[in-house]
Amino acid sequence: MRAGLFLATFLALFWGGADAPARAQQLGVVQSDVLVIDIERLLEETAYGQKLQAGIEAERDALIARNDRVAAELEAEEQKLTELRATTPPDEFREMADAFDTKVTQLRRESERLSRELERQRDLAPVQFMRVVQPVLGEILNEADAVALLDVRSVILRAEVADVTDIAVSRIDARIGEGPEPSDAPQE
Repeated sequence: MRAGLFLATFLALFWGGADAPARAQQLGVVQSDVLVIDIERLLEETAYGQKLQAGIEAERDALIARNDRVAAELEAEEQKLTELRATTPPDEFREMADAFDTKVTQLRRESERLSRELERQRDLAPVQFMRVVQPVLGEILNEADAVALLDVRSVILRAEVADVTDIAVSRIDARIGEGPEPSDAPQE
């Protein structure tokens, strides 16, 4: 009787329960309840993450160039005003100086607005990235029969086998590539 129960249990495990781990192992995903992933590596190593970061860097460089150009123009304009001060009637000069101050204030506000907008884009890039790659990560989670996927930065101790970052990078590149254009990406 015991032998029959043992054999039945063995067969149930072999035919029923052994299928899911074997399937997950064949696909390269560890069988685990909890998986970890390095989100920073995903952003740095996937084509889509690199594209997002390159776009932000290009906008940052353009903003720096714009600010440098505006600063040079304002410096030249201020130099002209300084030269005109000696030969211009005080009322007229005051009007020119006030107009210059107004222009400087407007340009400073515009620059600050553009900087805040760029900072917001930089802050939202990981969120946008995760929304686009979530289906791929969900598939990895399902294949491993896992219940949770944690960011490696929030894990104190882990077995390396639970880290699926390399698998995620290759699958994201294969399925998403450089990803959607910014206007096509899911918005917050």
